[in-house]
Amino acid sequence: MASRFDSLIQRTIPAFRNKRMTLGTSSVGFVPTMGALHEGHLSLVREAREKNDIVVSSIFVNPTQFGPSEDFDKYPQQLQEDARMLEELGVDIIFAPNKDEMYTDNHTTKVMPEIFETTAEGKSRPGFFTGVATVVTKLLNVVQPTNAYFGQKDAVQCCVIRRIVEDLNIPTNVVIMPTVRESDGLAMSSRNAYLMPEERLIAPVVFKSLLAGEQAWLDNDKQASAEEIVAEVQKVLNQEPMVNEVQYVSVDSNINMLPIDSVGPEGCCLSLALKCGEVRLIDNIVFGAIR
Repeated sequence: MASRFDSLIQRTIPAFRNKRMTLGTSSVGFVPTMGALHEGHLSLVREAREKNDIVVSSIFVNPTQFGPSEDFDKYPQQLQEDARMLEELGVDIIFAPNKDEMYTDNHTTKVMPEIFETTAEGKSRPGFFTGVATVVTKLLNVVQPTNAYFGQKDAVQCCVIRRIVEDLNIPTNVVIMPTVRESDGLAMSSRNAYLMPEERLIAPVVFKSLLAGEQAWLDNDKQASAEEIVAEVQKVLNQEPMVNEVQYVSVDSNINMLPIDSVGPEGCCLSLALKCGEVRLIDNIVFGAIR
């Protein structure tokens, strides 16, 4: 049955490019997503709408960034509801391809940001950043935006994308926007919907623990060892029995996301990943700014 969003949603690359040509050559703001939109995504769309003549958003659950035991098959998909929200915010085109459109039977090329596979997040999810780098490169090639918008919640991904754009000479400005949080501090994420009510109640401990790590740095005039910062984070997490698996707490350079031993006034990125029940939560805070 036909949808009122049919003219807004383009499902193939040729159809998207044809639609894009009808909108002229003005500045293009691009917000790539995997759908199941929340306020974090919508804040990026609003920024793109304010700063650009044309706004494009993509909705594509990228299979190459999911590991064999991850949640690709159950990742929430709600295209019509997402389209309604994007339409209300003034998005001009939604690019929503299927897997076969993005990865044909003959697809063999990958973009491999090798250094990022050695980060804490890269080690915990082998191949993840190759999947991210490949799909983002493809999307930037299809959309060819002036500006592309990403949330700091995925800090390492932000660094990966900046490296892709610079290293491969892609003429797109990468805009990193602050993490959008619930009123209790939990970083907004489509996967938060997986949390059971009792898990949702304790999930803000993630952000609370990161703030404790930052405070250790601030209390010593913006000087602290990585070991001291991690110890403060762990101290908070250890108080919550429903946190059943801390996969990593990492203190990294805010330039390349590689581990550092000490943090001075230049700052760092403090990140972690853990399991709350069966739900994997990630979060980070940046002391200073991602550079």
